[in-house]
Amino acid sequence: MSVPDDRPTVMAAAADPAPLGLAGFALTTFLLSASNAGWMTAASGGAWIGYAFAYGGLAQLLAGMWEFRNRNVFGATAFGTYGSFWIGLGLWAVLVAPAAGPKAGKDVGWILLAFAIFNTYMLLWSTLVNAAVFGVFLTLELTEILLFIGNFASSSGIVKFGGYVGVLTALVAWYASAAGVVNGMRGAPLLPVGKPFGFGARTTV
Repeated sequence: MSVPDDRPTVMAAAADPAPLGLAGFALTTFLLSASNAGWMTAASGGAWIGYAFAYGGLAQLLAGMWEFRNRNVFGATAFGTYGSFWIGLGLWAVLVAPAAGPKAGKDVGWILLAFAIFNTYMLLWSTLVNAAVFGVFLTLELTEILLFIGNFASSSGIVKFGGYVGVLTALVAWYASAAGVVNGMRGAPLLPVGKPFGFGARTTV
């Protein structure tokens, strides 16, 4: 005969989903930025679309949902939003852009302007996380500003420069991801990410 156990169940600690979210964001950003920078041929310029759905989109969105379990409102909001951003942009590229014609650039401009507004307050709050995460949001802010200006102005030169800054954004995000992986494996810092420097204190994404 079994005896009922009324003790609360202790849930095992979950792995940090932030490195996955950052890696998915970095790779998809890198592919789209390489296309914007003119490094890809016309035939390969859409290489980012599949990864917008699978990696930058789905994997990052899942990372955001797992951050809810960790009670990490910043990580959940950031990964949830940018995972959805990539899925939405992929859907736009597949379903809307082919029929948009000359208006396609303006559509992208409005999309990026909207996300730049979101990114502005996330950039401010990233100062409460660490310097590496702040670097991701800072370079992303510059990328989004350059790209929405370039698309509104139909300026290939500004869009191309935005592509260069986007590549830098991807590299910074990859560094933050790599630091999260190895520091989590060791249980002690190996790659520095810097300390929070805003009005508060947090230590993880």
